[in-house]
Amino acid sequence: MIKIDGVTKKYGSFTAVDNLNLDIKKGEIFGFLGPNGAGKTTTLKMMSGLLKINTGKITIGGHDITANPIEVKKIIGFIPDRPYIYEKLTGKEFLDFIAGIYHLEYDKKESKIKNLLQLFELDKWGDELIESYSLGMKQKIVMAGNILHDPDVYIVDEPMVGLDPKSAKIVKEIFIDLGKSGKTLFISTHSLEIVESLCDTIGIIMNGKIIAKGTIKEVKEMAKTEKSGLEDIFLSLTGSPDLTNVLEHIK
Repeated sequence: MIKIDGVTKKYGSFTAVDNLNLDIKKGEIFGFLGPNGAGKTTTLKMMSGLLKINTGKITIGGHDITANPIEVKKIIGFIPDRPYIYEKLTGKEFLDFIAGIYHLEYDKKESKIKNLLQLFELDKWGDELIESYSLGMKQKIVMAGNILHDPDVYIVDEPMVGLDPKSAKIVKEIFIDLGKSGKTLFISTHSLEIVESLCDTIGIIMNGKIIAKGTIKEVKEMAKTEKSGLEDIFLSLTGSPDLTNVLEHIK
């Protein structure tokens, strides 16, 4: 469903993503991990057509993002790490606007908007301007807008930003249901707990390169650590900080 083949992205002389190769199957929930500045968000922006690829190829649902960006955008939902929204619209108006972009039928649109507002506990806020929403509410209305047109692929960057524990649980359950229904999810996050509870497979990127990919069990074997927790596996592969020196400096 998602194939990333030899993709490189440079900013001047700096290589943000270096010869990236990934193959994500239909119905798979894939967790994309890495330290700050590793190339995660750059990868997601190339997948969604927001950044041009220097070399290589990304295909989603059989469509090349460079050659056929509109076809790709018809079948994806992109949830960024910051909710960019038209804040002078109400929640309902925003979802109605999204429905219009994807040419949803009126009857279908109305029922889906109502159901999504209820699902994300925004039904009492549907007629309020988005500028009055909290960060978590804005994140939820963006998610609702992405689910609205029922895409085959979800590209998600830090989905739990600003969410309270109850909302985070709702979102996790939604993602699990989407995976079970055959949707493909590519989730970039720093939350190892989310990855452990949600993802079928993971990839760890560092300095623009994939250093490990597979199931958590397979990645553990690559890390050659006896510890089973994903945090220990991640630190083993990316380099554990020397906390002794840090503590000495702050005494």
